[in-house]
Amino acid sequence: MLVAGDPSGDLLAAELARELARRAGPFRPRFLGAGGPAMAEAGVALQHDLTRHSVIGLEILRKYRELKAVFDDLVNLALSERPDVIVGVDYGGFNLRLAKAIRQRLAKEQGPFVNWRPKLVQYVSPQVWASRPGRAQTIAQHHDLLLSILPFEAAWYARQAPGLRVEFVGHPIVDRHGGCRREWSPSADGRPSLLLLPGSRVGELQRHLPVMIPAAQRLLRETGCAVRMVLPRESLRGVAAPWLNAAPDFEVQIGELPAALSRATVALASTGTVTLECAWFGVPTVALYRTSALTYAIGRRIVTVPFLAMPNLLAGEAVMPEFVQDAATPDALAGAVRSLLESPERRAAQQTRLREIVATLGSPGAAGRAAGAILGLVGLPG
Repeated sequence: MLVAGDPSGDLLAAELARELARRAGPFRPRFLGAGGPAMAEAGVALQHDLTRHSVIGLEILRKYRELKAVFDDLVNLALSERPDVIVGVDYGGFNLRLAKAIRQRLAKEQGPFVNWRPKLVQYVSPQVWASRPGRAQTIAQHHDLLLSILPFEAAWYARQAPGLRVEFVGHPIVDRHGGCRREWSPSADGRPSLLLLPGSRVGELQRHLPVMIPAAQRLLRETGCAVRMVLPRESLRGVAAPWLNAAPDFEVQIGELPAALSRATVALASTGTVTLECAWFGVPTVALYRTSALTYAIGRRIVTVPFLAMPNLLAGEAVMPEFVQDAATPDALAGAVRSLLESPERRAAQQTRLREIVATLGSPGAAGRAAGAILGLVGLPG
């Protein structure tokens, strides 16, 4: 049983399912659960398309009833189908609760005629090292295995929850983009290019575009750069339309992010996984993040790490200039991007640090190592 709740998790779960099927040989597994189109294409029988509920922060309150119904249905699905392994893929707020609920139901229903003992796995650690580190003990209580994709997490868990089995399998970005090369060139008319990456969720676009678009318009006027925005899926074009209507000179591209990154001079990107993709392609980047006032107020009280962009967290310093909440103004963003656009030296310095950061992400084969560890839990060779 595989459960993923956003587009990146859907892709990760699909890659895992294919590797599990390939490595299991004659013991070909049957897959069920919740996720999105990538998982369905990989052969997972989906009870729910959970990716359409993808939300962050307190936005979850608006969809609480829908998510609670899906949650309860997945608990019942696990109890009725009795999978050998239940894998939560990223989406920690949902999946950690799901694992706990399944464990609790099992404890109530155990008896002499019930011998179902599923292995519970979390693939991609929640960012417990960034806030509420006590959750590490909760993970250890309900999970048999944590598959980590960040190099520092195994040592962190060894200190916080030494009883939890944690395996660093490497970052999937290495497999997805490992063969890609940066082939930067100016735009067709010789101008430098600015790539806008506002995020993958509706809420991110609604909060980032009001500051990104004016910043990019200013940069277009003052530097003459070409501006391109990449949206991960077609359905977000309508969300972006109110802001893009005021910027007819901007190109809009749906998907194919690697091609856009390979040609970008500088990126202005939402913090998150996409900043790591920028790092992989060596694109000098300015990062931003805005959320609701209430979510931000709560986050300031519980988040203990100094940065939000993953390359900065891995480096322990602000390699990418980072603007959060009220600091993310059009003027501030335009100024930071312009300093990179107009200075080859600054771009080269950031690129040097980005190469060092991505070198820590492990070797190719993350999904294969994850599949091997899971098969080992049930006594099959991986």
